[in-house]
Amino acid sequence: MDRTRQQQLLRWLKSQSSQGKRWLQLTKVLGMLSALLIVCQAWLLASLLQALIVAGTPRAELLTSFALLLACFLLRALLAWAREKVGFEYGRAIRQALRRTVLDRLNALGPAWIQGKPAGSWATLLLEQIDDMQDYYARYQPQMLLAVFIPCAILLALFPVNWAAGLILVATAPLIPLFMALVGMGAADANRRNFKALARLSGYFLDRLQGLETLRLFHRGEAERVHIQRASQDFRQRTMDVLRLAFLSSAVLEFFASLSIAVVAVYFGFSYLGELNFGHYGAGVTLFAGFLALILAPEFFQPLRDMGAFYHAKAQAVGGAEALEAFLNAEIASPIRQGRQTFNADANMSIHADNLTITSVGGTVLAGPLNFHIAPGRRVALVGQSGAGKTSLLNVLLGYLPYQGSLQINGVELRDISPSFWQQQLAWVGQNPHLPADTLRENIVMNGTEDGSRLDGIVEQAGVAEFLPHLSNGLDSKIGEQAGNLSVGQAQRVAVARALYKSCRLLLLDEPGASLDRRSEQHVNQALLDASFRQTTLLITHQLDRLHEWDEVWLMREGKIIQQGTYEQLSQRPGAFNALMTHRQETIQ
Repeated sequence: MDRTRQQQLLRWLKSQSSQGKRWLQLTKVLGMLSALLIVCQAWLLASLLQALIVAGTPRAELLTSFALLLACFLLRALLAWAREKVGFEYGRAIRQALRRTVLDRLNALGPAWIQGKPAGSWATLLLEQIDDMQDYYARYQPQMLLAVFIPCAILLALFPVNWAAGLILVATAPLIPLFMALVGMGAADANRRNFKALARLSGYFLDRLQGLETLRLFHRGEAERVHIQRASQDFRQRTMDVLRLAFLSSAVLEFFASLSIAVVAVYFGFSYLGELNFGHYGAGVTLFAGFLALILAPEFFQPLRDMGAFYHAKAQAVGGAEALEAFLNAEIASPIRQGRQTFNADANMSIHADNLTITSVGGTVLAGPLNFHIAPGRRVALVGQSGAGKTSLLNVLLGYLPYQGSLQINGVELRDISPSFWQQQLAWVGQNPHLPADTLRENIVMNGTEDGSRLDGIVEQAGVAEFLPHLSNGLDSKIGEQAGNLSVGQAQRVAVARALYKSCRLLLLDEPGASLDRRSEQHVNQALLDASFRQTTLLITHQLDRLHEWDEVWLMREGKIIQQGTYEQLSQRPGAFNALMTHRQETIQ
């Protein structure tokens, strides 16, 4: 990564500080108080040693100074705890804000765009990479403030006492950030490569884990195990490279800090031996000045050493921010337009498309141009080979894909309709059921108002009632993570019940019986067929034996609707649909 890119990412990281501005201001206040306490503590300690050793003051006369010194120790401990607490809250506020921003953007882009990357990559982005910014905001950024406040306060206290000691500290201090920056650039680059490797490994591992049964079926388990082992070894080596650079930066800081303190000690040692006689303001080099300088010298470098210890947090944050900043700032055409228009939700829904071209988020044409009209309450069955564009048409109606041309709902352009309002008008059942809530009841009712009698009827209608006796708590049974306590067929029935329970104006069905056994499939298809008469319905299906039950049949091929009409019309008309049905009958025979 070049220096320009690093600076750009650092500016982006700093720009996120506004999300925790209140905590950052509190951190500054605590930092200034810490600087004052360090000077006060050193001043009191040096004064006590001067009074006890040189002036021979009785201890009884110094009780007030001892009490103040003890108070300084306690207050410093309290401030250290407060800084740690405030720093953590500061980092957490920014992490929460970043996660909300990422999730909002993913929600706007929609499932069709998200599926372009492995699930493990998104998990890495939302969890590991954002979490690795915690130490940057909680520790490194507050430490940068302390690295300015504390040395400046120490120099202001030391120069009036002994200018030579102050000059030594001023001369040696720049060496630490200089070498820290030189080592840190390599650390940031290593972290960036490490995060990319982690994202690839996470995505690869999760995808293979989800397809474990398929790998076993085709005897690819051992080959994939070896591949993951090699990738893990590569990631382990990259991690060790990062740690090596982190230890190197700490060693550099310790060396120069120790060297600087030693120079201060040598100066005062030779001054007390009479070999050096400069740095004071006419009164000679006193024991007070020597103790004050030697007590403050480690404190002068401690913030810089701590910043060096936390410098790996900066390198981690820069490495993690690259993918995050690129994702959030990329010019991606969101398929879900932030329109604000609505239409009369009580009226029957009609859909009209004129030269409709459906594209991916990247601009690739998926289907079109399409011209069609679905009258209010019309029930349409959509057939065609895989890849013909059927699912793309459903996705654009769901709002998950961008489009060109015109797609009007009750005379209002879809891109101008409020996304939240539009989602309220839809019910959808796909091939793979998604059940995000904890229990069956919550997954069916979702955010709606529960109607007990209606719910019981739909549970019976969708076939959910058949397996309820086998569950411990009926509808209140936990379904587990990713509906692990249910079979695929049972989860699909719950998804069907959810669609039937929701009052909608448009019902979209994408092969809803694909994951069901023959008897369950017939049960669910009949329930959805009965429900299709209550609103405008669009069904994608490969089952040609029930097409006569629908008002219209559309045949898609290569992204275009090549035939549409009633089942009787298409069956009697020469063309692709007639040939498809003839081929099916010959196959059955």
